[in-house]
Amino acid sequence: MNERRSYRIAVIGGDGIGPEVVEAAIPVLEAAAARSGAQFEWSRFPWGSEHYFAHGRMMPAGALDELRPFDAIFFGAVGDPRLQDNLTLDGLLLPIRRGFDQYACVRPAVLYPGVRGPLAGKAPGSIDFVVVRENTEGEYAQVGGVLYPGGPHEVAVQSGIFTRHGTERVIRFAFELARQRNGRRLVTSITKSNAQGYGMAFWDRVFVEVTREFSEIRTESLLVDAACMDFVRRPETFDVVVASNLFGDILTDLSAAITGSLGLAPSANLNPARTAPSMFEPVHGSAPDIAGRGMANPMATMLAGAMMLDFLGETEASRRVESAVRGVLADGSPLTPDLGGTATTTETTSGVMSKLRRE
Repeated sequence: MNERRSYRIAVIGGDGIGPEVVEAAIPVLEAAAARSGAQFEWSRFPWGSEHYFAHGRMMPAGALDELRPFDAIFFGAVGDPRLQDNLTLDGLLLPIRRGFDQYACVRPAVLYPGVRGPLAGKAPGSIDFVVVRENTEGEYAQVGGVLYPGGPHEVAVQSGIFTRHGTERVIRFAFELARQRNGRRLVTSITKSNAQGYGMAFWDRVFVEVTREFSEIRTESLLVDAACMDFVRRPETFDVVVASNLFGDILTDLSAAITGSLGLAPSANLNPARTAPSMFEPVHGSAPDIAGRGMANPMATMLAGAMMLDFLGETEASRRVESAVRGVLADGSPLTPDLGGTATTTETTSGVMSKLRRE
């Protein structure tokens, strides 16, 4: 190709295994993109819990201004056992998602060939759905407070915020995604409106209104407890699932479990309007118990990188990365311990790179 495309990517390894899996994924993305005439300029930002211990905050005051010029953000993980989780999450990940209006969190769930999931009788490919999680408001809006802290009459108030603007746009995004996928052309909405008669009943009503714009797409609505059961009982029937911030977060951990490992679950925090960079990360978190031991599974981060490539328009490079990961899984080696293997992070990465070279 004559034209060589270059992308500026901000890299935030973060905490725990985050830096390990990000650095493992980067050469895979570079190799896949190079064959399509694309290249990357990576800029690393040492933000996270160590930054907090040194400076009293997870990232600098002007962090969003530093990140805004980039084409995308490649993120590892956040969380440290020495700090309360709300400090780490509210200090790094959530401000980026809200500040850049990354309102659609897209989390695929695929049972790949060669992966043994915990559910009996599920063939490879039979589970293939995606959860669209509202990412900027809902239960994670951090609206509330504490009255009389530390005393016997202490009161904590946490409010969920559901706006028509935010609810409509994420539901509409889910329907548009169902149109694009070669799936079952079904959108499932998840709420708890029998118990939460304001915010969740509002979501139900908006969902019904938006469905009228997409008459060719089938729909269903489930309460979140029923959805948890059905993810286990009939996961093969789902296509696109749309849920609030909290319910989407919980359900995607479950969807990762039924497809074999959190180490295979990628995530994209999308600004569909492209007015600010989108962010791509694995679902699994910082896993401090295995950090530094060389045994973290880098595949979720590689697959998140594939989602980044696709969002940037590098669809062929994205396909190559997913195909290489899929090939290693189908071979059953080299796999990290979460998938029943004994390979190290480096060995698994080498296996994926080998598959890329043979394509």
